[in-house]
Amino acid sequence: MELLTRFHPVHEALRARRRALHLLRVREPAPREAEPLLALANEAGVRVEFCAPADLGRGLPPGVKSQGFVLEAGEIPEFELEALLEMGPAGRRCVVALDGVEDPQNLGAIARVAHAAGATALLLTDRRSAPLSPAVSRASAGAIEHLPVARVVNLSRALERLKAVGFWVLAAEPNAPQDLFGLADRFWEGDLVLVLGAEGRGIRQGLQRQLDTPISIPMAGAVASLNVSAAAAVILYEWVRRRRSSPA
Repeated sequence: MELLTRFHPVHEALRARRRALHLLRVREPAPREAEPLLALANEAGVRVEFCAPADLGRGLPPGVKSQGFVLEAGEIPEFELEALLEMGPAGRRCVVALDGVEDPQNLGAIARVAHAAGATALLLTDRRSAPLSPAVSRASAGAIEHLPVARVVNLSRALERLKAVGFWVLAAEPNAPQDLFGLADRFWEGDLVLVLGAEGRGIRQGLQRQLDTPISIPMAGAVASLNVSAAAAVILYEWVRRRRSSPA
């Protein structure tokens, strides 16, 4: 059982209906923001329980504030790699693959920008990856409720499979000689995988042979790199810009 809190994660879980939805707890008296949640719960057939403030947060981890709402729900469903290949129109897909991103705040922030930019899915690994916890839903402002997630045992083999069906594979690396903004147009055409590594460690050596090219983000200041979620935003919106400027 997962306990989702705060307006946006609860709202998006009720909208998406991808999880099993069991019970919506609402503080009594109900906050003003409760009205759309109550309407969505009614549409989804989710039972609502109004609780005294002292009872609302039962079961929540220490330090987690409900902000007036707690949704009891099942886990977010995860897909197999082959199911991911059926998602989105071929030739326009973008998969964000994460190698060793274990911080739920970073995972949530990446999910938020990936969904906003129109990415098809996230690709995670069984090990060295954050679970799709309520913390991830909070950090993504509920975006993870809508963005499909596939999880694989071996990321290198998954990238090899994606390349075999026509995906370009790019990776963000701070010291790569290829500048993001100078990347040839052909890499933005067709399907794309963007690989992002953990901060400090980057992309594992074993993945290098699967890359079509590593790319770097130009850095004019004194710092050498961006936070991984900020790097994801820069690269994904360059993908959006390039696709908008090219024929459909």
